[in-house]
Amino acid sequence: MIKAAVLGSPITHSLSPKIHKRAYEILGIAGEYTAVEVNEETFPNFFAENSKGGWTGFSLTMPLKEIAIRYCAQVSETAHRINSANTLHRLENQWHATSTDYLAFANLLQVSADSRVAIIGGGGTARAAAGALNSKVANIDVLLRSPDRLVAMARAAPDVLLTHLEMSANLDSYDLIIQSTPANVFDGYAQNLKSARGVLVECLYKPWPTDLVNRYTELGGRIISGRDLLVEQALFQIEIFSGENFDFNLMRTQLLAHISED
Repeated sequence: MIKAAVLGSPITHSLSPKIHKRAYEILGIAGEYTAVEVNEETFPNFFAENSKGGWTGFSLTMPLKEIAIRYCAQVSETAHRINSANTLHRLENQWHATSTDYLAFANLLQVSADSRVAIIGGGGTARAAAGALNSKVANIDVLLRSPDRLVAMARAAPDVLLTHLEMSANLDSYDLIIQSTPANVFDGYAQNLKSARGVLVECLYKPWPTDLVNRYTELGGRIISGRDLLVEQALFQIEIFSGENFDFNLMRTQLLAHISED
């Protein structure tokens, strides 16, 4: 039986329990999946108390994607490079850390070498996106409140030329924009956008729609939503936790429909 949970803070808004429980039903697998409020201060004790129990795995959200890596015996090359893991799973009595955020971005992002790409933010989700684009594009512009975060972004995408821009930078000419900052951080800049020529990935799903989504849609751009990203990364977690092979396309359609009204 699967015993898993999503950990983070705040966590009450998370759709992960609804997604995972529905997937287990579709697969005909016994399993439970809950949401547990855990922050940076409480994670060490939580993990120490639960890592030897009957847990199959944990999904991680803010603010745990960086610190959890320190507590795992095995860390995937990708998670190490982007310094972010959103998935912990136990295998042969050892805890493994990996990033299904990275895998989700790799599946969802369609680019060419000369695509103009901007990433807003420099946290774990932004680094997962940059890592997924490594070697696929030549340049990425990164909008940051603190330029210090560009160093970690460069480690995540060592084969890409990264350029730091202010949060107020003009975004009109990009083929791909990835917005990864927390709720309300970028709202004040949304109206600066005057044209939408490509795709916006808005990593948030609550609140929805964001001001940037409204503006990009108004200008005729295409949106990949936070729900799309959430389900995409969950598909890989479900595969890891269950050990089952299944049709991602069919499961994706069913899970997106299941949370469409949330």
